[in-house]
Parts: sequence; C-alpha cells; structure tokens
Amino acid sequence: MTWNNLPTDQTNLTTRQELAAIFRILAHFRMTDLIHTHASARLKDREDLLLINRYNLLFDEVTASSLIEIDESGVPTSQYADAEINDAGCNIHSAIHEALPHVGFVIHTHTKAGAAVSAQRHGLLPISQQAMMFHGAIGYHEFEGFVLSKEERVSLVRDVADNKAVILRNHGLIVVGENAAEAMNRVYNLERACEIQIAALAGNPELVVPPEAIQARLGTQAVSPKQIHIEKMAWNACLRLIKNEGSDYRS
Repeated sequence: MTWNNLPTDQTNLTTRQELAAIFRILAHFRMTDLIHTHASARLKDREDLLLINRYNLLFDEVTASSLIEIDESGVPTSQYADAEINDAGCNIHSAIHEALPHVGFVIHTHTKAGAAVSAQRHGLLPISQQAMMFHGAIGYHEFEGFVLSKEERVSLVRDVADNKAVILRNHGLIVVGENAAEAMNRVYNLERACEIQIAALAGNPELVVPPEAIQARLGTQAVSPKQIHIEKMAWNACLRLIKNEGSDYRS
C-alpha cells in the first residue's frame, strides 16, 4: 500500500504525521476495533478541511500519506473521491470540527472497557485519578444507531459542547483536543478510567468515592500549565515508543 499524498509544506506535513502517530499509539495500547474506529485532525492552513483514516486500514498500517481529506460536511475532497471511507466516522468527526473550530484533533474508540462504561446508567464514576481528571468536563450522548444522519450531528455537538470527552451510550468514547498531545493523553486517561471502573465494580463491592471538593480540585489540576507540560512529555515518550514499530508512520 503506497500513497504519494505528502504535502510539501511543513504545517500540513506535521499535522498528517501527528495524526498518523495517534493511530499507531492507539494500536500499541490495543485501543482498536479492527478497522472500525477513527481519529481526525483539522488542517491548519485549510481550516475547512479535515484528515481522517481510510476505512480499509488497520491502525498499525496508517501512515501520514494514507490519510484522506474530507470537508466539514463529511464529504471527501475530489482527490480522495474513490477512497474507502467510514460514513459514520466522517459524519461524527466533521460535525464536531465544524461546530468547534478550536478542536484540532478528535479520537473515537470502541474498547471493551469504554463500551462497557457507556452501557452503565451511572456513567463514569469518580473513583480514580484518571476519572476525576474529567470532572465537570464529560458529556453523554444517547444511542441512535450508526451515526449516519445529519440530524444526529446536532445532538452530538450539543452533547460534546465544551467538554473534554463524550461517552456515546451503548457505543464507545470520544475525546477532543486542541492538539495531538492533549487528545492522546485524554483518550489514554479516559480509557484507563473505564478499565479501572470495570475492575473496581467486579463483585459489586462498596466503593470509596472522594468528596465533591476533592473531585473538583483534581479536575482543576488536570488543566494546569504543569499538566499541559506533562502531556507534552507523555506525547514525546509515545513517539519514541512507536518509532521503530512496523513501517514508518511519518511516510
């Protein structure tokens, strides 16, 4: 599988390589569902255009040049008219990017733990540091089937609002971020929070839940300048992790 779609300008090349890296990191941590989930990025010099993965590729096959361009209505540009696309993925990502111009990256997963928490009426419980990082910043979207309709774009965007993430009921997880590091750290922490919750609920034990004030304090700490620096360090560590795994994601 070879494509020759790498841009010559550094800005778009960097965005393509960062998005391709996200797919490889998701693959490394097994946050995949065959070919069925997706991540996207906004092109910085063409803010009406987005990058998303081809539908026929596993995440560990994604490279910078294999990504396709779609517009904010979810339609591939003419250059990619013949590419295999995930219609629901294009609808979900284009809706969020169109409504939220500050969002640079969107990641959607279908992991076992994430889907399990999405089916629990109480949603994400504040029983771990990872979960409390989303204090007051997580939405919920009711299940309406495959996300294919234009009408659902409206309700989805309403539920994402200004949150860090949204739990799609009976479906999976979505996180948003202004940059690749922020989005990747958010999906990692949210997935870990879901895994911890499923493990903690095993056997129906009595749970220890920190006071609301402590939950709020951690939520504030999670968006501090120090935390942003930590996210950048974690992102760079992930890039080192995938550097020599498989084909070069940057190509």
